[in-house]
Amino acid sequence: MTHHLELPRVEVLNSHMAYREAGPKNAPIVLFLHGNPTSSYIWRHIIADVSQEARCIAPDLIGFGQSGKPDIDYRIVDHIRYLDAFIDALEIPSAFIVAQDWGTAFAFERAARRPEFVRGLAFMEFIRPIESWNEFHQVPAARELFQKFRTPGIGEKLIMEDHVFVERVLPGSIKRQLTGEEMSAYRAPFPTPETRRPVWRFPNEMPIAGQPDDVWALLENAHAALRESTYPKVLFVGEPGALVSPEFARHFAPTLHNCEVVSLGAGAHYLQEDHPQAIAAGVRRLIAGAV
Repeated sequence: MTHHLELPRVEVLNSHMAYREAGPKNAPIVLFLHGNPTSSYIWRHIIADVSQEARCIAPDLIGFGQSGKPDIDYRIVDHIRYLDAFIDALEIPSAFIVAQDWGTAFAFERAARRPEFVRGLAFMEFIRPIESWNEFHQVPAARELFQKFRTPGIGEKLIMEDHVFVERVLPGSIKRQLTGEEMSAYRAPFPTPETRRPVWRFPNEMPIAGQPDDVWALLENAHAALRESTYPKVLFVGEPGALVSPEFARHFAPTLHNCEVVSLGAGAHYLQEDHPQAIAAGVRRLIAGAV
């Protein structure tokens, strides 16, 4: 059994959240927000680079990584509540946000509600309201799998009993082969079916064809604010991508103010595992340009 680093933790609401922190205390803060089914671990190489000139803080979302698993629904509103409390507990006044997957939904939502908090945004493989299933994902097989994830009884079995999100979706969406040690770090938070409930909830929260309607409304609003915002942005794109194709990015970026597109090359969904150096370089450019 590989010994995994014990992360610092902070009490948040009725539980605790673990986080990685590196870099000088008085430097600009960069807040890293992960998605499903990962943790702050996915940012490890990027933090190593960026922490030379910024104070990097990367929480494990509630229910993920080394954070607690309170008895909550793990809906988007729950994550927002815990993340707000985490940011307050660490007294983060403002930050550059670096986000992927569901982390982008929390970044967009916070930027809409607290525009003064966000100094700049680097994002990839982002969440958005998707009009129809035909527009979801670059791979038809993935589309079918996500429809199963959202089918009562079947989704729970696939994700909670068969553990397919960690065992298949994650490694299948990274171009390089994860090492045994890396896979064990990703498995560690989810030893039993019940511990995987937060992983199951996320695909059921994806705003697709108007459902779930509350998440749809929340993200419509957040994306409207994103289009109005003027803080600097960097959008990282993989080829072919998963949620965000190079072609989609080409059309999307011009709808925003002040958004640079960085093409990373071969990549699907978990771009941090395939292109950490290029992502770190883009993040450092974002900070340098805004500070």
